[in-house]
Amino acid sequence: MTAPEDGDDAPGGAAAGAGEPPVPLVREGALPPGLESVTRVVAVVAHPDDESFGLGGVLGLLVDHGIAVDVLCLSHGEASTLGAAEDLGEVRERELRHAAAVLGVDRVWLHGLPDGHLATHGERIAYLVDRAVAGRDRAEPGGPGRAPGTADAVVVFEPSGVTGHGDHVAATEAALGVARRRGLVSLEWGVPPAAARQLAAELAVPFSGLGGDDVVAVRVDRARQRAAVACHRSQATGNPVLERRLALQGDVDHVRVRLPAPRPPKDRTALFPGPAPG
Repeated sequence: MTAPEDGDDAPGGAAAGAGEPPVPLVREGALPPGLESVTRVVAVVAHPDDESFGLGGVLGLLVDHGIAVDVLCLSHGEASTLGAAEDLGEVRERELRHAAAVLGVDRVWLHGLPDGHLATHGERIAYLVDRAVAGRDRAEPGGPGRAPGTADAVVVFEPSGVTGHGDHVAATEAALGVARRRGLVSLEWGVPPAAARQLAAELAVPFSGLGGDDVVAVRVDRARQRAAVACHRSQATGNPVLERRLALQGDVDHVRVRLPAPRPPKDRTALFPGPAPG
């Protein structure tokens, strides 16, 4: 397939619907604009499998460009109704670490905040994100493993949580807040609006589409993402929504890059009161 140039409309799942502006497709294999200087990212997710089911394609793209990827997962996902068992949290921890290795993730932080109740732990989540991006937290390698370092960016679900799930919203809100305070780049992932509408029509699932003039489409390695998805057997088995979403999206994901706000100039009058020295 010939690689589309920057500014071309994205085909398939990324195509704009009636009344929507077209979403430009970044040339094949390229990073979204704004990530050129990024060397390490922390993906902040609510549950084991979010890094694969949702962010897997984008994380694989970052790894392909030599960017170190860490994953901060806030809960063990023990409240899921899929694969329900007394030891589900332990099962999902193992699945997360296997999937992280498939994606090429460097480090995994897995915390034990209560699945389904992250919205009441915003301050704690922000603290955990802050430690992760600063490289101050301990983590077990999930992939090749590099020396610890400070992150330049966070990777998250878009602010609605993609499906409106309160845990996803809380994870993204905290991560974006830390990114703003620290002056980091933010990369938000979401579902193309056309795919979101189709999912709602076919399966009555309330997906939010990510579109707009600040959104771009990128081509991703869906085969590697599916290999990571397969590691989450407890959640991927009998999951028609996931299968249909990946089919509708083809090899295209929608992302939004938010650059840090420029820092205000220092007030030199505070250093040199009165007339400037001659």
